Amino acid sequence: MSPKNLVMSSIVQYILVRGDLLKNLNWSLGAVVAQACHACVAVIHQYYTDECTQQYVQDIDNMHKVVLEIPNEEEFKKIQDLLIEKNIYHKVWIEQPENISTCIAIKPYPKNNVQKYFKKYKLLSC
Repeated sequence: MSPKNLVMSSIVQYILVRGDLLKNLNWSLGAVVAQACHACVAVIHQYYTDECTQQYVQDIDNMHKVVLEIPNEEEFKKIQDLLIEKNIYHKVWIEQPENISTCIAIKPYPKNNVQKYFKKYKLLSC
């Protein structure tokens, strides 16, 4: 692995999506994916000058994202509070006009700095 790819493999962006949107509220898969896309673009824009974000977007063919499922709104609020408490920069996407919190995307971070906060969640599935 080249040094450039080694750096990229250690930077990750976590995306946390409410699974109940698919399973209980009957949102389409496309609508839920759009929420994650909105949150990712927003957080990259918001933290564009951040050093890790800059490294992350310099090699767009090797970006690493992990899309995890948050089971419900209650757990969504807990992880949001934890991210605030731990100063993990992120963007909460709130779908309008419904005013529903749907997704959290964190800015790119070194994986070993943030992975511990997300270990209990599983990959998003339909």
